[in-house]
Amino acid sequence: MRKSLSGRRIVAAGTLVALLAATTAAPALAAVDPVQHSLDVLTTQQGVPGAEAVVQDGTRTRVVRSGAGDVATGKPFPRNGSFRAGSVTKSFVATVVLQFVAEGRVKLDAPVERYLPGLLPDRRITVRQLLQHTSGLYNYTDDLNRTDPDALRHRGAEPAELVAMALKHPALFPPGTSWSYSNTNYIVAGMIAEKVTGHALSDEIARRITRPLGLRDTYLPRRGDEKLPAPHAVGYTPIGGKLVDFSDFDATIAGAAGGLVSTPADLDRFYGALLGGRLLPPAQLAEMRHTVPADLGVPGARYGLGLGSIPLSCGEFWGHEGGIPGFTNLAGVGPQGRRSTVVANLNPAPDGSAHLLAVTEAAVCS
Repeated sequence: MRKSLSGRRIVAAGTLVALLAATTAAPALAAVDPVQHSLDVLTTQQGVPGAEAVVQDGTRTRVVRSGAGDVATGKPFPRNGSFRAGSVTKSFVATVVLQFVAEGRVKLDAPVERYLPGLLPDRRITVRQLLQHTSGLYNYTDDLNRTDPDALRHRGAEPAELVAMALKHPALFPPGTSWSYSNTNYIVAGMIAEKVTGHALSDEIARRITRPLGLRDTYLPRRGDEKLPAPHAVGYTPIGGKLVDFSDFDATIAGAAGGLVSTPADLDRFYGALLGGRLLPPAQLAEMRHTVPADLGVPGARYGLGLGSIPLSCGEFWGHEGGIPGFTNLAGVGPQGRRSTVVANLNPAPDGSAHLLAVTEAAVCS
């Protein structure tokens, strides 16, 4: 989850420019693969234990790795291992909701009150405003950021509990008047999906996305499912000055906002299918890509419905960042349909998002 239990985000373009210069400027490194070099910067200079980039271009798949998957044993970062994808979950949830829109079961500009009567005190908030982070709802994970992460390991949560946590705070602004990233929005969106269908959100994601696309390693865990499937890198979180293994924990505390488990190859396939029009009709995909200016820390960045747009040197990159204890990632599609997922096994990490963006730039623009 962006602004989640880690609170990390993509940082300013000045840092990115410096990072890109480091990957391309030195004559001695002219023959070095830019993706490998960018990953090596993460693991040798930025304190990240290990990282991986999986890039798909047409039918070609390229896997580049650096550093350790386990600092205790020195075991290398696993090839296409499972990891917790954090806020990439939002792209999946928005896709499910937009499928309901296409089916006439949900209206984007209808109030949330129509589907979840009495849940929100402000009855003007619409489904679109949830998906685009323009609702003004307080971000419940801002409260969790003040809690020792280890105390949250087995806590888990039900969606209504997380919404209630957010509603203890006043609205940030009247609905539709500004933009502010809030994980609460997607907890409510997930509740709408379950109310409309009578099914668990995890089942709808499986039925509508992962099974049709053959994403065998992607799922939304349920309460009490704390184990990250093997193979996986150890996901580290700094606690008390030490790197703590946070691979296994109850991610329902992130739920529809960030609980997804996946692999880089699965995310490449998902975003390729989504942006390629295989999951949504043209009208709903256009709605998803209808963006507003967003504070993602990069000039020109924008946000649609569960989908961000980030300018790179070669064009727009459409996708999402994810950060949750143990893992940080950035996944999506660049110009000419080149898909890229970059994952690091540390969260929070110093300027981690900026470095992932530098790797992404190298992966989709080189």
